[in-house]
Amino acid sequence: MNIYVGNLSFEVTEADLHTTFSGFGEVVSVKVITDQYSGKSKGFGFVEMPNEQEAFEAIDKLNDTELDGSQIVVKVSVPRADNKGPGRNQELQDED
Repeated sequence: MNIYVGNLSFEVTEADLHTTFSGFGEVVSVKVITDQYSGKSKGFGFVEMPNEQEAFEAIDKLNDTELDGSQIVVKVSVPRADNKGPGRNQELQDED
């Protein structure tokens, strides 16, 4: 399960998130999103946990708690909508 973690302190590292979430179970991957030009954290990231029960427990226990001075938001990650615009989808429909 992919988990969104928001409102992160800019000092939180991927290792910090891994340590925090691994207390609830296996963590497959951790990614703190950074600005491509400055390399600085954008204040959010993602944690992937393969076991849904462990992931839901982590979400329940960690949401609205403090991590490195910031009250974090933890929830199930929802995939973004396709940003290619309606024209791309219309073209695909026209080919059918």
